[in-house]
Amino acid sequence: MERSRDQGERFDDAKGLTVALRELGVVTPPPSLVPGVLVGTGLADGYWPEETAIGRVFVAYGAAGVVAVQHEEAASAFDAWFRGRFGRRAVAAPPRATLARSVRARLAGERAAPPPFDLRAVRPFQRAVLEAAATIPRGEVRPYAWIAREIGRPGAVRAVGTALAHNPVPLLMPCHRVVRADGRLGEYVFGTGAKRALLTAEGVDIAGIEQRGRTGQPLSGSDTTRIFCYPTCRHARRTAPEHLVRFASAPVARAAGYRPCLVCRPVEAG
Repeated sequence: MERSRDQGERFDDAKGLTVALRELGVVTPPPSLVPGVLVGTGLADGYWPEETAIGRVFVAYGAAGVVAVQHEEAASAFDAWFRGRFGRRAVAAPPRATLARSVRARLAGERAAPPPFDLRAVRPFQRAVLEAAATIPRGEVRPYAWIAREIGRPGAVRAVGTALAHNPVPLLMPCHRVVRADGRLGEYVFGTGAKRALLTAEGVDIAGIEQRGRTGQPLSGSDTTRIFCYPTCRHARRTAPEHLVRFASAPVARAAGYRPCLVCRPVEAG
């Protein structure tokens, strides 16, 4: 009788286990499970949407950091763009909280450490260009020749423009802060209208820059400090109107007895 009772209990246990396994079989996994596995194992990059001054952008990331930023309205359009640009798959997947916070802080213009980037597809020259552009403060602009000088390639102004036009992480690496020497905004990966909107949101006096370009006086100086700057430099913006002087070029300013600002470091030409 005891043996029969043990067999019955084991049968009940097995039956309960079978029922439990069946119930597990109909549990729906969380939507983020599969994308998270794909991103975590390196089989795909992840992406998520962010709202910015120019509308929605999608931010793609991998294990090493941010891979791409693209201005698209729909995820399907971003999927197609990403596959065409990088030749690999991206899936909608929320990022780590620390990465999301650093990206949002950068987009908001906060003084915070930049997010990590995964720029393995970027060649050394373009990387140097992007890193130089990243040093331009929010609310300020520099000409293409400034970037060329900063990276030690003063004759590569046109190549700098090409490198910025193919920036995979615009907004986060702020190529919109690089403009033409004649005061015009120049091209931008998301269009000139987007460039104007971003600079306006950052407080740049675009009309003033364009006006100085038209009059051939792109540099500003102070007759009290005898220093000349780019007009958007924080030192130039502090100069009282009655002490403001304008120059056509750095050589002209030097000839007048002015020295270049050590902060914005105007180039000698361009």
